[in-house]
Amino acid sequence: MDGPASTDIMIISGNSHPELSDLIASRLGVKLGGCSVYHKTNRETMVEIGDSVRGKDIYIVQTGTKDCNNDIMELLIMAYACKTSSAKSIVAVIPYLPYSKQCKMRKRGCIVSKLFAKMMCSAGISRVITMDLHQKEIQGFFDCPVDNLRASPFLLQYIQESIPDYRNGVIVARNPGSAKKATSYAERLRLGIAVIHGEQKEADSDMVDGRYSPPPLPSLSRTMEMGGGVPQHPAKEKPPINIVGDVSGRIAIMVDDMIDDVQSFVAAAEVLKERGAYKIYVLATHGLLSSDAPSLLEASLIDEIVVTNTIPHESQKLQCHKIKTVDISVLLSEGIRRIHNKESMSYLFKNVTLED
Repeated sequence: MDGPASTDIMIISGNSHPELSDLIASRLGVKLGGCSVYHKTNRETMVEIGDSVRGKDIYIVQTGTKDCNNDIMELLIMAYACKTSSAKSIVAVIPYLPYSKQCKMRKRGCIVSKLFAKMMCSAGISRVITMDLHQKEIQGFFDCPVDNLRASPFLLQYIQESIPDYRNGVIVARNPGSAKKATSYAERLRLGIAVIHGEQKEADSDMVDGRYSPPPLPSLSRTMEMGGGVPQHPAKEKPPINIVGDVSGRIAIMVDDMIDDVQSFVAAAEVLKERGAYKIYVLATHGLLSSDAPSLLEASLIDEIVVTNTIPHESQKLQCHKIKTVDISVLLSEGIRRIHNKESMSYLFKNVTLED
């Protein structure tokens, strides 16, 4: 790939994923800008930019890791430092957007990803490049353009090149919510799909909220008994875990946007094995793999876990030899090159549908 010929581009990196920043810079044929990000003894974040940024297009590479709050503060302070030093434009390259799972209103909480979006725009960020947002509607929280790139071409290529006899495979949705993504993969590979439905251990348990408030006043209770009140919402009860679709004698390929809490993946793998699947793969864009996830995966029936390098996971790979990494730096660097040269981004979204 030809790097940008102009010298008014600068790529700087936070501490979250320096290896990815080096890969992007080398693919573009530019040197990383001098930027030192460190913490004082009281954990305050300090940013020192060594090179002049006046009149330059700045690209800040910073992803979300297990230490996402520090990653966020580093990004905001780097962006603000560039803004106050007269940078021409500031583009944040955030392969995994922190807090993207908190994008819906829950109980007495708030939509945290909206707050994060406002903070980024206030810090001076004029554009965002990210990958496989947990919900595509998050783009609407930003007051600047957001390019939500897709890692699926890299994962599809991995299936075709690195899974022997993938034609005997079936794409598995871990729950009905991920059926759209599974369908997208299946149609591109011309394979069938299976959906796991039923009781699974979920990471998010419902806390006590308004549904357990005190009962209505006696006068209102009588009104409701007479049929004039609001009917009660029936409680949801999931049936026992079941698989819709045939996986017997097939290679089961589970797909998702991220893999963090692995209990549900491990439980799904056990059910797939019981139903006759002879090999089980898990493919995801973001490999968060928090806490004891690597050891659980190592002991599980899953044969291989394939994730991209949007998040660093070298320490997890030492604990679990089943984890394989797909490099997506070429996509991010091409996105930067096109934005810098004012070229259309539509080529990177070729054949992407609303369901993807």
